[in-house]
Amino acid sequence: MTDPARIVLDPTILVGKPVIRGTRLAVDFIIGLMADGWNETDILRNYPGLSHDDLAACLAYARDALRSEKVYPSAA
Repeated sequence: MTDPARIVLDPTILVGKPVIRGTRLAVDFIIGLMADGWNETDILRNYPGLSHDDLAACLAYARDALRSEKVYPSAA
């Protein structure tokens, strides 16, 4: 389950995209860094206001979003 204390959706911050509380860093931005090969050490070094728990919350948020996604097979 996503840690609601770490990931927030506020329409006044990045038009409501999920962000790490207290930052303007979107969950998709952090996931993108990881997809591009950044490891936890790289991210925490470049964004010193973040913690391991923030990164874990981003991953949990992405997991939960994908878990609720519905996929329907194509007839083609």
